[in-house]
Amino acid sequence: MQINIHGVGVTLTDALKDYVNDKFKRLERKGDIITSISVTLTVEKLSQIAKADLAVAGGNLHAEHEAESMYPAIDGLIDKVDAQLVKYKEKLRS
Repeated sequence: MQINIHGVGVTLTDALKDYVNDKFKRLERKGDIITSISVTLTVEKLSQIAKADLAVAGGNLHAEHEAESMYPAIDGLIDKVDAQLVKYKEKLRS
């Protein structure tokens, strides 16, 4: 699984990159359906936005979460992506 991290209006520190990588490594336990992940971290005025585009076997998934700080935005994004993966895997089984 390949993870690409981009920053728009935010400097990507090593701590921020490590945090994103650690969180998305958790998704590897869901199976081998993820081929690549593109994460975009954006700052717009007072809001921090984390977006993810996942290339999965047979399609693509997109999730986005907005918060007042970047770390809670990433946490919320992971929760949304996790829920989408569970739903997608259930759809594949049907």
